[in-house]
Amino acid sequence: MLTLLGTPRRCCDGITRRETLKAGALSAVGGFGLSQYLQAAESPLARVANGPAKNVIVLYLLGGAATQDMYDMKPNAPAEIRGEFKPIPSTAPGIDVCEHLPSFARWMNSAAVVRSLSHRGGCHNPLPSYTGYDLPVDNLVSTKSSYPPSMGSVCEYLNGGRVDQPAYVYMPCYLGWGQSIRRPGPYGGFLGASFDPLFTECKPYVDNPPDVPYRAQPLRGVPVIPNTTLSEQMTVDRLSSRRDLLTQLDAERLRVDVRGELGSFNRQEQRAWSILTSSKVRTAFDLESIDPTVRSRYGNTLFGQSTLIASRLVDAGVKFINVTWDCYWERLNLQFECWDTHAANFSVLKNYNLPYLDMAFGALMQDLDESGHLSDTLVVVMSEMGRTPKINGNAGRDHWPFVYSVLFAGAGIRGGTVHGASDSQAGYPAENPVSAADVCATIYECLGIDPEMEVRDQVGRPSKIAQGGRAIREILV
Repeated sequence: MLTLLGTPRRCCDGITRRETLKAGALSAVGGFGLSQYLQAAESPLARVANGPAKNVIVLYLLGGAATQDMYDMKPNAPAEIRGEFKPIPSTAPGIDVCEHLPSFARWMNSAAVVRSLSHRGGCHNPLPSYTGYDLPVDNLVSTKSSYPPSMGSVCEYLNGGRVDQPAYVYMPCYLGWGQSIRRPGPYGGFLGASFDPLFTECKPYVDNPPDVPYRAQPLRGVPVIPNTTLSEQMTVDRLSSRRDLLTQLDAERLRVDVRGELGSFNRQEQRAWSILTSSKVRTAFDLESIDPTVRSRYGNTLFGQSTLIASRLVDAGVKFINVTWDCYWERLNLQFECWDTHAANFSVLKNYNLPYLDMAFGALMQDLDESGHLSDTLVVVMSEMGRTPKINGNAGRDHWPFVYSVLFAGAGIRGGTVHGASDSQAGYPAENPVSAADVCATIYECLGIDPEMEVRDQVGRPSKIAQGGRAIREILV
């Protein structure tokens, strides 16, 4: 018993065995139950300073966006490097963007571009951008509980794991669902599955059945919260009576088993119940009541409608909101490219990716500005890697994590700024190199969370939440 009380080893949910035993003792002598103790033990919000950003929205472009064709253009490079697009001036003097991104050009005075990001994590590895951990991993088609927690999961951890108010929502599906895999990155990692995001579900479709040969088409659809839809015969009152019975059946089970796995399952169940019977988060997903002209501004795409919901989740008080432009080829034979443009890079970007991204970004910035939330919401546009300087024989660009750009806008950001530079061919950093950990630290800094804050891994070792990264202060106000 003495050894157990003294060990710093963590359980799967991030609570020490010592804390678990203390919780049981408190319940026995003072009526302070396990659930209340976990809420208190995991709610260090009082220690977190207020940052300029109350919320963050990440627009994640899976596959590796060619940012040298977006906002790090090389018009003076050779043709096989510079590509087909022309730069246009933006509202920020001296900062040009691609001609197919007019909304980005309009809002650049509220944005900052970091052009010298690189990492060592390898290709198609989302772990660096979500956690700051940039060493190669042995598996990119599943995740592990030993990985560091994502930024959103740290926000969920600091939120105390509340079931009535999720701090982390991930749309439109878990990362990799459309490829029938589960990509690492956006999870609770060694903090435990209790701090995974609230993943939505989706049913993407196109206007016309998939052609043979394949033809790119915009993906339609709207994300939904799983297990939160009542049938016509089921009222909230009837559901409440069933919930009372379920609670009685669960009570005995929870008394004899408080392992992390069970706690995680129970929390998911409670979260679905809380969302179903409350209005804040659930209402954000109800787009039927939205003016059709507002919906059309975001674009009639899965990504656009997910971004619209993200803007509404800000009003619902969700701290960390992620919208991913994912791939859906392996599962549904839809949208082969996503942002992984090995072939036809310029036609895919020109006809689909850039216009629909631009619509969603512009509508989001406009709505945040008009609602007064742009001053307290950070918007981040990023990918897991970039693309090669040289255009290949298929008019595409291949994988390239050695330099690419990330864009920040809104709360805490010094608008109209550029930090770092890639070389003349967008091959490697030329000035002020930035790591994925630095990007994570910058997001934490804007949220008022100390990037140096430590959490314990599965064997009790302290780990900094930003993996040692430093905030990019040159782009901060």
